[in-house]
Amino acid sequence: MASWRKSSRSDSEGGVCVEVARVASVVAVRDSKDTDGPMLTFGRAAFGALARDIRAGRYDG
Repeated sequence: MASWRKSSRSDSEGGVCVEVARVASVVAVRDSKDTDGPMLTFGRAAFGALARDIRAGRYDG
């Protein structure tokens, strides 16, 4: 069973809520409002690159 944790960047109003978990050799990402819904999985290196890009603001609109 995965141990999910909410992103520190998720808001407390229930809007932008993302959770991550290590599952075997991948990192899974899901919407915390839809825990039975779909999830994305990334290899650890790919997730690390994604997290770095997010922190750098590369996806800010």
